[in-house]
Amino acid sequence: MNEHFRVSQKLGLMFRPEEILPTDIKRWAIKQLQSPSPSLGIGNVGSDIKPWPKIFQPSLDEKAVKLRIHWETTKRERKKEGGFTKAAQRANDRDNLMYTKDILRFSHRNVYGSDQLRLRLMSFWANHFTIGSFDSREVIGHAMEEAILANFNDSFSTMLYKVTTHPGMLSYLDNHISAGPNSNQVRWAKANGEQAGLNDNLGRELLELHTVSPSANYTETDIRNAAKVLAGWGIDIKGNSLSSLKEQGGTTNLWDMYKRNWAEPGNKMILGKNIGTGKGSLKQLTDFLAAHEHTVMHLSTKLAEHFVSDVPNKTDVNYIASAWRQSNGNLDQIHTAVIERAIASKEPKFQLPMTWLFQVLRLSNATYFMGWNEINTSNNSLKFNMQPMQIFDELGQNLWAERQPNGYSSKKEEWMSGEMFERRIRFADSIWTSDSQIQSTSVIMDRIGASKETRKLVESLHGMSSRSKKNQFIALMCSPELMGLENA
Repeated sequence: MNEHFRVSQKLGLMFRPEEILPTDIKRWAIKQLQSPSPSLGIGNVGSDIKPWPKIFQPSLDEKAVKLRIHWETTKRERKKEGGFTKAAQRANDRDNLMYTKDILRFSHRNVYGSDQLRLRLMSFWANHFTIGSFDSREVIGHAMEEAILANFNDSFSTMLYKVTTHPGMLSYLDNHISAGPNSNQVRWAKANGEQAGLNDNLGRELLELHTVSPSANYTETDIRNAAKVLAGWGIDIKGNSLSSLKEQGGTTNLWDMYKRNWAEPGNKMILGKNIGTGKGSLKQLTDFLAAHEHTVMHLSTKLAEHFVSDVPNKTDVNYIASAWRQSNGNLDQIHTAVIERAIASKEPKFQLPMTWLFQVLRLSNATYFMGWNEINTSNNSLKFNMQPMQIFDELGQNLWAERQPNGYSSKKEEWMSGEMFERRIRFADSIWTSDSQIQSTSVIMDRIGASKETRKLVESLHGMSSRSKKNQFIALMCSPELMGLENA
C-alpha cells in the first residue's frame, strides 16, 4: 500500500476517488486537525453530495422538546381505545425521534466528509467516553458533535468536563438520580417515605475509564467522594418540562443543570486532592484528573493502541505522553504526536468494523447508506434498505447501542473470530450488490498500491461473469492490508 493510503488507513478513512492526494502526507495529516468540513451527505440515493439540512441538526433544547412530545403523545395514544396504531407510532417516531437521523448524519459525514482524520479521532473519543443506552441515545449525536468535536482544538480537561456534564453521560450512568447522602433532597425523601441516595456509577467510571485508570490505586472512598462531587448534576430530559428546570437547577440550559438541593455539602478528598463544594467543584475535579500523571499514561497508551499498534512500544507511548505534559493537555499537540508516531511506525493497525466499512465505501465510491429523505420510508426500491443502526448492529460495533461503559477494544484479538470475518464478507457482498457504479477492483488496487499477494489473489478470480467481479471485490475489500492486518 502506498504511503498516502497507509497513513489514511491508520489515521483516517481513505481518500475518495475525487480527492487529490496530498504531496506531503504528514503535513496534510496535521493540517486535518484544523480543517473541519460541514456535515455532508445525500438527500436521496443517487443525488449529489451537499450539506445536511439544518432541520435535521436540532439543538439540545429542541431535541428535549421533541422527546417530550414523543413521550406525551405515546402516553395519550395508548390510553385511547384500541391502543397505539402502527400508523400513529410511525408518525410520532418520524416527527419527534432524532437518533436515527443522527446515526445517518454520522455515517454520511464519515463517507462523504473531507475531514477524515478529525472524524476518526471523534470516533475514538466517542468510544472512550461511551454513551450507549436506550434512554440517552437521543442525545448521543449531540454529545459527539458538541462535547467532543466542538472541543477538538481545546484541552483534554475542557473535553472531559463537557462530556461529563452532558445530559447523555449523566443519564447513561444514572447521575441524574444521584443525591448526596446529606443533601436536602435525601432529608426530604426520608421524611416523606421516598427513596433517594447516592449513585456512584459516573464517579466510578470517571476514575476507572475516563481518566486515571486502576493504576492510580484509588479507593472506594475516592469513588464515593467523586460521586458526591457529581451529586446534583443532571436532569432527566424526557421526564421534566422545560418550565420546571429553572426551579430545580436555576437554569433552563439542559447542559448546565445543577440541582443544589441534591448536592452534597462540604469538601471531598479524592486521590489526595481536596475538592471544594458547590457547582464549581466538578470543574475543579475534572481539571485535576485531566492533568494527573496516571491519566496522561493511560490515555497516551490507549491512543497509541488505537492508531499506532496493538502493542505500542514505550517510545510511542512516551512520545505522546511527553506532548501531553509539555502542552498541559492541549489536544492539538497530543493529536499531532499521535500522527507523528503512527506515520513513523510501520506496524499494521487492525481496523475496527465500523472504520473498515467507511474506508471501503470511500475507496469504492459506493452509495450504501440511504439519503436523509428516505430514512423513514419503507420504499423497497431503495438499493439497500437497512436502517443505519441495523447496519452497525450487524457489523458488531454500534456506538448507539447499549453496551458496557468501557467501549470497544482496539485490539485485533477481540475481533478476529470466524463470525466477525464472515460478517465483513457479507457486507462487502452487499456493498457490491448495492451500487452498479462502484469502482472496479483494478482501479482501486492501482490507486492504493495493492500488494503483489493481493493482486495475485484478486486476479486469480478474474472472469467475465458478474459473480467473478463480485468475488474479486470481496477478496480485495477483505484482504489483509485493507483490514489492517499487514502493511504492504
